[in-house]
Amino acid sequence: MEKEKFYITTPIYYPSDKLHIGHTYCTVATDAIARYKRLKGFDVMFLTGTDEHGQKIEDKAREAGVSPQEFVDHIVEGQRGVKDLWKLMNVSNDRFIRTTDDYHVESIQKIFRKMYDKGDIYKGTYKGKYCKPCESFWTESQLVDGKCPDCGRDVIDAEEEAYFFRLSKYAGRVRDLLVNTDFLEPRSRVNEMVNNFIDPGLEDLCVSRTSFTWGIPVDFDPGHVVYVWVDALFNYMTALGYLNERYDDCEKYWPADVHIVGKEIVRFHSIIWPAMLMSMELPLPKKVFGHGWLLLDGGKMSKSKGNVVDPYLLSEKFGVDALRFFLLRTFPFGSDGNFSNELLIQTINTDLANDLGNLLSRTTAMVNKYFGGALPEGSGATEDEQYLNGLYADARRSRSEVNLAFNFPEGDPVKFDVELISAALMLREKYEDAMEHFAPHTALAEVFRVIDRANKYIDENAPWALAKNMEQNGARLAHVLYNLLEVTRICGVLLMPFIPGSCEKLFAQIGAAEDGRTWASAARWGTLAESSAVNKGENLFPRIDMEKALTELEEAEAEARKAALPPIELEPQLTEPVDFDTFCKNDFRAVKVKACEAVKKSAKLLRFTLDDGTGTDRQILSGIHAYYEPEELVGKTLVAIVNLPPRKMMGLESQGMLLSAVHTEKGEEKLNLIMVGDAIPAGAKLC
Repeated sequence: MEKEKFYITTPIYYPSDKLHIGHTYCTVATDAIARYKRLKGFDVMFLTGTDEHGQKIEDKAREAGVSPQEFVDHIVEGQRGVKDLWKLMNVSNDRFIRTTDDYHVESIQKIFRKMYDKGDIYKGTYKGKYCKPCESFWTESQLVDGKCPDCGRDVIDAEEEAYFFRLSKYAGRVRDLLVNTDFLEPRSRVNEMVNNFIDPGLEDLCVSRTSFTWGIPVDFDPGHVVYVWVDALFNYMTALGYLNERYDDCEKYWPADVHIVGKEIVRFHSIIWPAMLMSMELPLPKKVFGHGWLLLDGGKMSKSKGNVVDPYLLSEKFGVDALRFFLLRTFPFGSDGNFSNELLIQTINTDLANDLGNLLSRTTAMVNKYFGGALPEGSGATEDEQYLNGLYADARRSRSEVNLAFNFPEGDPVKFDVELISAALMLREKYEDAMEHFAPHTALAEVFRVIDRANKYIDENAPWALAKNMEQNGARLAHVLYNLLEVTRICGVLLMPFIPGSCEKLFAQIGAAEDGRTWASAARWGTLAESSAVNKGENLFPRIDMEKALTELEEAEAEARKAALPPIELEPQLTEPVDFDTFCKNDFRAVKVKACEAVKKSAKLLRFTLDDGTGTDRQILSGIHAYYEPEELVGKTLVAIVNLPPRKMMGLESQGMLLSAVHTEKGEEKLNLIMVGDAIPAGAKLC
């Protein structure tokens, strides 16, 4: 029988040269959902990748002195790059797409032309506001306090010839999709999209650029490159072989079952993406789920803000599974969550060390201590307990119904058995409901309720007391320990999507065979063989000393920041002393730049017209054109020595010298003019 298909994606990530825990959050959550579906027996396609075109990349590559392709290759494929991070975090993606891949480029050019031939793309002129970091165009009304509504940074005026997509043509159909279906979740995102973007009037979308070259060329109009959101959004289909011959999975997996995206790009995925698919007359994805952000100190994690958290450092310190677990246990997936190292350590100690780790460690230790590592025959599920499998097979039963069915007297130890087994047999249904609604945090909460119940069961039965009279209580003790191993097995099966590496170790410690690690076995009591040998191994999640760990993290983060600083060489300090009176003869003054221009026939010199407070303009020539463009210096307040004797340069008189700081970075000389605050008046003496 053919497996049911499930296609899930993350957004393709901009290849930042500093990956942080926020990047990890979305991909780990998507991985957990993909693993859950595989556990259920689905034929899963899990796609992730990188969005590698655009002005940001071109600018960063220029700053780094490499080509854009070299820049993205290093960040995606290099050490501690995107692929490296996903490998570290045990992400089980089936395919990885890069928008620089040849097959993707081929498909995008065909897609662009199809929409153009249909009349849904036309040429015009773009004039408006542009956020370079987000690569987003905005109208004046969409800005917040004059800044980008997504990232809060400055926007620039942009005007250039461009192609436009007739987004407005599809406004009604997209609105109907959002309002009258479950296409977009959580539901709160629908209100944001409709109220903020569609109802105020959906404008046509700029879909090509001419102000930079790093992008997919519009093959019928040289000079234009395809705008990033056409390029990026169609990756979900090109990665399956749409309009290319690299793959042949499109008919099999499309439409996608769900796109998991961060809330900052919901607009593109829930408005622009379906509109373009409508234009192409293609099936729409079944769902877009917009998760919240991880916040640090109340703000979104961002390299530009300097508030990133290094997943490599945290994984090395606490383990990959502990970090995966924390991200998905702690924060409701559709909402923002406040990250802190304290909360991370607290979650590891409470849930993983105290609850799960303690249950596993105590149980295997007692089997070793009292039965030499393997329970005797007859320890497993009783006939009545096997009956519970049927009782819970079709419908969830309340505790009162179970009590009624068995009618055991209060205080009967069998009551504890039935309560534990009932909780375990009801677990999979509750877990499944949460996972189907993209609530991994709720699924984990259900698992840990059962783990808590199991730890309580230990105290209720007091195995150490039973062991004092093995002749009388040995059979009961063996059954109690079997029940603990079996509930640990069921919880382990359902934890596999979240902490896969640790679950493999857990199964090895309790002696669970392959048939006890399946989705079906998670809803059936008594699968674990009675005589399975336990192997008391290492403590999966040792308890962490909070104060010590925080101190070590702070030191490690400081070292990492220090290591990230570029190697800088400074001019050696002069050792010959200067007489104080001689030094005082230098006249340092604040000067304001009234005009600045390049000196003709000189590659280095800039000619400054300066206000030095005397009422007469001062002219100074400076060989800094390699570091500054003239227009960026007009209006700045600089520092000059004004009592140097005049000297001729390129036939022009220079009346003083501007002060600057010089250093060598990566073998290249860098120069920065010394600038002071505008509040300092021209002519003010510096001393």
